[in-house]
Amino acid sequence: MTPPVTAPEKAHANDRLAASLFAEVLIADQLSRNLISRALPRGMQISHFSVLNLLAHVNEERTPAQLAEAFHITRGAMTNTLSRLEWAGHIHIRPDWDDARRKFVAISPAGRAARDAAMAAFMPLIADIVRDIGPERVRVALPVLRELRLRLGSATGAEG
Repeated sequence: MTPPVTAPEKAHANDRLAASLFAEVLIADQLSRNLISRALPRGMQISHFSVLNLLAHVNEERTPAQLAEAFHITRGAMTNTLSRLEWAGHIHIRPDWDDARRKFVAISPAGRAARDAAMAAFMPLIADIVRDIGPERVRVALPVLRELRLRLGSATGAEG
């Protein structure tokens, strides 16, 4: 007969499982960023694509502070990204007519085209990976990954 598993043994097994999960997530993040970075149009960074993608998805203006909060980065980092996007003609930044201290950011037609070109470049690569893994296995993994993201967000105070 197998002896019962003790609480410290269970805790150690859970620690190993947690370490393995986070190692896989971190490596997958690094590899996916590398894959996407290589496929993006020349001069576009993942941070640029991410802002364009969000603006295209919501299809309405956002303040720089809202964008910084959405990406869990500082306002200064977002200001740098927005400056580069504005210089490239991918976004329009206008003042808030009611509060001159605030600005609004919108995606430009050129920004939407750049975002669409980026999507066209890397989506086939991602779709191939999903096809190879199997769509049903990916569907099964998504709720776990979503729950992990939500728990990490609430643990760090950065919901979502």
